[in-house]
Amino acid sequence: MKAVRLHEVGGPQNLRIEEIEPPVPAAGETLVRIRAAAFNRRDVFITQGLYPGIALPRTLGSDGAGFDPKSETEVVIDPMLGWGGNPHLWAGDASILGMPHDGTFAQYVAVPTANVYPKPAHLTMEEAGAIPLAGLTAYRATFTRGQLEAGETVLIPGIGGGVQTFVLLFAKAVGARTIVTSGTQAKLDRARALGADVTINYADPEWHKQIKRGEVDLVVDSSGGDTLNKALGLLRPGGRAVLYGGTRLESTIRIFPIFWNHLDIRGTSMGSPEDFRGMLDFVTKHEIRPVVDHVYAMDEVVTAAERMAAAEQFGKIVLTIP
Repeated sequence: MKAVRLHEVGGPQNLRIEEIEPPVPAAGETLVRIRAAAFNRRDVFITQGLYPGIALPRTLGSDGAGFDPKSETEVVIDPMLGWGGNPHLWAGDASILGMPHDGTFAQYVAVPTANVYPKPAHLTMEEAGAIPLAGLTAYRATFTRGQLEAGETVLIPGIGGGVQTFVLLFAKAVGARTIVTSGTQAKLDRARALGADVTINYADPEWHKQIKRGEVDLVVDSSGGDTLNKALGLLRPGGRAVLYGGTRLESTIRIFPIFWNHLDIRGTSMGSPEDFRGMLDFVTKHEIRPVVDHVYAMDEVVTAAERMAAAEQFGKIVLTIP
């Protein structure tokens, strides 16, 4: 089979398409014929050597949709492996498809049967391939951890990435008010077209002053750094902040407003099987379609990865697998 393989770190240019033997599913596993896969930031981090536990050579890719060759059923894959029995916290030996296990940038992948779900019927294969990791992370951050409800206001810093774009779609689906930020006007315009109520360019270091203190019920943040500190200052008393990343690295935050205003700061990463099922049900009920930035052929994988590395995308970058 054809697979996108990484033999050494150093950047996206080291990704190569190779012919390798297809996986043989073990007991309790299902072989999936992949038709569409999608990039996540972690794929680029792995090529750059910026991810823990890298074991090479490896087939990358966490997102995937295709079909079960035995039944011809169209399916989508939950990339969270071995979450464990605690719905509140993943197990110590849990992992994510694509590292250290061979992933979805290949014609076939073997995954636990419990991780294979019917593809939502309203989605194209490319759209379904764009959902798993980002949709799961966004659903848990927005609802399981963030507890967002209709009529509340959510601040979504750094709109444009896959997860934050899903947070916007999910929030609008339940009737929440949304405030998004970006350093690119084109991304703000796209967010406005998707229903964002307020758009703010964070190129202005005083961007947070365009939002009233206490106006925000929930912050869903993947930035960290000074962005988080400013966002926390906008939360209402009893408000929540959910963090799932740190692209702007560590943050120094003011302690007094946190305890004085009874703020909740909650971490999250990926999601449980219950979250994945809930996310698929939500996507189906509301007929949500992921925002697909660009669809590349498998042999354009380096170009696709470089677009992700440059943070040029709005939404998900998808690979079609022949």
